[in-house]
Amino acid sequence: MLGQTQAVGLNAFAARVVDVQASISSGLPGFSVTGNPDASVREARDRVRAAIRNSGLSFPELKVTVALSPADMPKVGSGFDLAMAVAILAATDQVASEMLASTVFLGELGLDGRLRPIRGVLPAVIAARQAGYRRAVVPIETIAEAALVEGMDVGGASDLGEVTRWLEGDHVLDTVHAAPVTQAPPVPDMADVVGQHEARYALEIAAAGAHHVLMTGPPGIGKTMLARRLPGILPPLGLEDSLEVTAIHSLVGELSPGRPLITEPPFVAPHHSSSTTALLGGGTGFARPGAVSKAHRGVLFLDECAEMGSHVLESLREPLEDGEVRVPRRDGVATYPARFQLILAANPCPCAPAHDVDCVCSAVIRRRYLGKLSGPLMDRVDIRVRMDPPGNTALMSGSGESSAEVRARVTAARAAAVERWSEFGWRTNAEVPGSALRQKFPLPPEVLRPIELFLRDGRVTARGADRALRLAWTLCDLRGAERPVEDDVAQALLYRDRGSSW
Repeated sequence: MLGQTQAVGLNAFAARVVDVQASISSGLPGFSVTGNPDASVREARDRVRAAIRNSGLSFPELKVTVALSPADMPKVGSGFDLAMAVAILAATDQVASEMLASTVFLGELGLDGRLRPIRGVLPAVIAARQAGYRRAVVPIETIAEAALVEGMDVGGASDLGEVTRWLEGDHVLDTVHAAPVTQAPPVPDMADVVGQHEARYALEIAAAGAHHVLMTGPPGIGKTMLARRLPGILPPLGLEDSLEVTAIHSLVGELSPGRPLITEPPFVAPHHSSSTTALLGGGTGFARPGAVSKAHRGVLFLDECAEMGSHVLESLREPLEDGEVRVPRRDGVATYPARFQLILAANPCPCAPAHDVDCVCSAVIRRRYLGKLSGPLMDRVDIRVRMDPPGNTALMSGSGESSAEVRARVTAARAAAVERWSEFGWRTNAEVPGSALRQKFPLPPEVLRPIELFLRDGRVTARGADRALRLAWTLCDLRGAERPVEDDVAQALLYRDRGSSW
């Protein structure tokens, strides 16, 4: 007797449909699982057996073998429980098999037969649709997440009994879950920031071109305050980006049933004591997403970055350059998208007084403090801002521009960049390779004169020159012009050069 169903296996950000075959044969009673399962999949034997019996169904007192194929793919997690149980019930003719061939089954089973939510439902359902399946059964708590995938007939079940009755045609699975709607936490408004006009404009430029920023200044000057307001001036995520970001957070298990789709750029701020694993991702078997992937299409804010370990900061260099992170682990290399904006904030020295004249640190100590920010890392940071305490007049003045006003300008600048680069698939100026800027969109020699001077004096590297060109295009977009002029290039170089002696 043989029964077959389908589940979806997740290996990092990649998902693949898994055939689940159950064979019932004569011999000593037993239950074995093959196909490269991990410990949680092997433990499914006890969960599936108890769930079938406690749902009023019959578990065969024969030799039961469940094979998960392809066998060379590691099977991780408890999401195969439901498919295994249905395959055993199909092999013993306890459920109808007409709909099994076109349906994927996802979910963990409790000993009482209840269906429990699992991580990664959204990428799993997307993979099922891409494989040609048009029907999926998921735990009822994850139905809102699964329903985000267009073209899939998704049903939510509370327990194994509902699934068996649905297969027999005696029950209709739910398509909604009565979870209270939760609102995203409000993003603080730029109008709250007093003074700091230079830093505000620097963040506007960064938002318009997806550039990376370093802010330095004494404690309490507003570095964190400004960084937390950056998502409010970024354009909302498009549908494709929303699904990609939501899929990453689904793998992490951070989605709310009342707000399944992430529509605003995420803001991730790990503690300065975070490890490389917390930043890039890790874990046994296949690595799980880290902070850089959770910040995909959003902002990664590293406060007190000078207090972080040098090796932790250096690990950011490849994700900043490639827009993805590759983490090798026992079961293979996990690859996650990591196209984020990096915002660094640091004090100028360890003692960090309110006024520089009160500093007790020697020149060596000050250089060593910010020396963790290596040249290769800082070469990837396009904008450097030194923030000074605002005067009494600024503190007593009214509020500045709101986030909505700044976002309108940022959105218009990004739209101009999308139109310009659409033929090549780039969406922001920060993504454009330097070779494309030089060959396909060359600027006149007189416009490039400031870069030539900086290269001749050794004040900028070849990579830095390319990044300055990208920043010049962003300044051009904010002005509403068609091509950068010499002033744009000079200003871009000053943003990179400013504070280079810190």
